[in-house]
Amino acid sequence: MRFDRQLAAMAAYGFLSGLPLPLSGFTFRLWLSDSGAGLAVVGLTAWIGLAYSLKFLWSPLLDQPPPFAALRGFGRRRGWLLVVQPMLGVAAIALALSDPGSAPMAAFAAATCVALLSATQDIAIDAWRIEVFPPVRQGLALAVYVWGYRVALLISTTGVIAASASVGWHTALLGVAALVIAGTLVTLAARREEGGEAAPRRGLRQAVIEPVRSFLVRPSALLVLAFVALFKLGEAMAGIMTAPFYRALTFDKAAIAGTGPFSLGGTLVGITFGGWLVVRIGVGRALLITGWAQTLAMAMYVVLSLSPGQHDVLYATVVAEAFAQGLADAAFLTFLSALCAREFAATQYALLSSVPALAIHTIGGASGVMAGALGWSWFYVICMAGALPGMALMLVLLRRNPNVERTVIATGDSDAAI
Repeated sequence: MRFDRQLAAMAAYGFLSGLPLPLSGFTFRLWLSDSGAGLAVVGLTAWIGLAYSLKFLWSPLLDQPPPFAALRGFGRRRGWLLVVQPMLGVAAIALALSDPGSAPMAAFAAATCVALLSATQDIAIDAWRIEVFPPVRQGLALAVYVWGYRVALLISTTGVIAASASVGWHTALLGVAALVIAGTLVTLAARREEGGEAAPRRGLRQAVIEPVRSFLVRPSALLVLAFVALFKLGEAMAGIMTAPFYRALTFDKAAIAGTGPFSLGGTLVGITFGGWLVVRIGVGRALLITGWAQTLAMAMYVVLSLSPGQHDVLYATVVAEAFAQGLADAAFLTFLSALCAREFAATQYALLSSVPALAIHTIGGASGVMAGALGWSWFYVICMAGALPGMALMLVLLRRNPNVERTVIATGDSDAAI
């Protein structure tokens, strides 16, 4: 089989996108918990993720040529990546050298910089993918991206946690920072997108306001946005508190690190099966089925809260949650892709994908306070109930627009199911 340089670069870019996310998310929260931070402080880390929710605000900047003339020969996307990636590596090093126990504000600042620069890198990578791969290969490109992304998440969570037990948090995180810095080598080797810096300039109004306006004039647009915001909210709130939850149940770092392969396997199987389900029964029904599966899987957290120290229940919970999350993601991402007009696909997808993240990283900031006040069992019961409004909105959407079942086929975006 002939080596495909573009697909290899796409897999590497997926890996580079996945590496920084836990550094301001799960891994950072576990580090905080290990340093003695309270639940309220850990819950506040949800706000760091607002960078991923609000990235559409500065995405039009990356449609302009890169700021340095020497980089413009690489094209707009690679040129911007060569600006952002070294800065992201420096921010990852600063986070690794921080001390959340004695100087939590400095650690929070470094984690915030990592999130901002990581979100900016994602903007450029998504634009590079759209411009380099023809429509017929977008599904394949996204598939290899997801695999690279998931492997990176495993390294930045399980790998770091396991390494921290023997070499300490600082050394383990410096290892991830070294991988982040290597991203510039991927960009230098990647193919230059067609058009590059010669593409016409866009003002903020044309780049942001027009795509939003064209979406909002559609029937039931506000109802769709409400559903998009709520579909993943309960599951996400449950996930935000898993690090202190596991520690409260007396699981050590080795046990937590051991959940990584179970999570990876469950997620990839869930994504694959979810994509098949979308093709077989349509995106609307798939959303209903996978949404209920996602909600019911959260019941395992309640079971786990009553089973402290039981490793078999821990691993069963991780597998169930990861499978259900992958299952739901396949249908949800297909739905988001199908909502985008082709002429505004990149901008509208960025905006739509920001809506659920915005809900998660604002309302989710109260998750630590809720867990502390309610106790773990009732907290996860509330998270399960939090998924119900989204499911109710999906039923309303299906009744108003039965054609949503055939949306993927009608738009030709079935590849998005991965």
